[in-house]
Amino acid sequence: MAPLKEPQNKVVPTTEDGEDDYMSMAILEPTFSTAQIETSAQRRARKKREAEARAHQPSKAELARQAELSRDEALNTSLPMTSKGFQMMAKLGFKAGSALGKEGNEHARKEPLNVVVKEGRAGVGMEGEKKRKFREEAEDANGSEGAKRRETEGEFRERQGKEREEKRAEGLCWGAMRVLEGFEGDSSRDGSDQRNDEGEAVKVVEKPTKQIHVLWRGLIRDRLDKERERRMQYDLHQSLSRHAAYDDPEEEKQERQALGTWEEEIEEEDAELDAFNALDPSKRLGRMIEHLRERWRYCFWCKFQYPDERMEGCPGLFEDEHG
Repeated sequence: MAPLKEPQNKVVPTTEDGEDDYMSMAILEPTFSTAQIETSAQRRARKKREAEARAHQPSKAELARQAELSRDEALNTSLPMTSKGFQMMAKLGFKAGSALGKEGNEHARKEPLNVVVKEGRAGVGMEGEKKRKFREEAEDANGSEGAKRRETEGEFRERQGKEREEKRAEGLCWGAMRVLEGFEGDSSRDGSDQRNDEGEAVKVVEKPTKQIHVLWRGLIRDRLDKERERRMQYDLHQSLSRHAAYDDPEEEKQERQALGTWEEEIEEEDAELDAFNALDPSKRLGRMIEHLRERWRYCFWCKFQYPDERMEGCPGLFEDEHG
């Protein structure tokens, strides 16, 4: 059995005779750092973190960032003297910190051109085009804001009032066209009432729309446009739910012919209607009101059809006269 060793932290004094004085012996506290000791829980946590770091797969953004950092670091690093390229230039007389080319050239470049890496898939001149458009939009915005600031309060109110009057006159034009349709619809158009897929009554046009009076022809053209759009949506829905070669025997041939006639009429240009729609809404409304009074003895403002041409009791032609 090996002899026991004295602890290193014991201090044993001696007497004058050289003998150990155990009565005066002092036991010192052990001197060690607690920071150097790692518990089992800490060791497991450290190993877990290291394993997660080894197993982590960098994302595309992280890889792109790392590539960008490495590229910038390489571009900012000067050519080392140990490289083959530097040694070849040194044999031709190049010295570090000097410029390439003939000596004595004050305008010679001592630093290489900075590399600007293009990112994205846009063309080379796309950035310049975007800047140009942005500059034009900014100038237009500044110009419009300046015009608004220069516009006085009275001019602003006058412009707003004019826009409201035009909008109101446009709505009255549609109302007058519906009144004209009620008077002249049966006499100027031949057709039969049918029901569409939604159960609404639809009058099938058998005469060309150009035979309708230009004063209310726009109402019919607008209605045909809406009906064609509705029919296209219905046909698209039916084509998705049935085979293309399927033919519905119950579908009326007259409706097919009418729809084909509508499409041909809508696609044709109507110069007379375009010229009429180009007029100011108040002028169009005035022509409709005059036509109603002369042809049907009807006052648009009174909402009444008089029995004779004298139209006794009607204040006048204009709205202001009706109070």
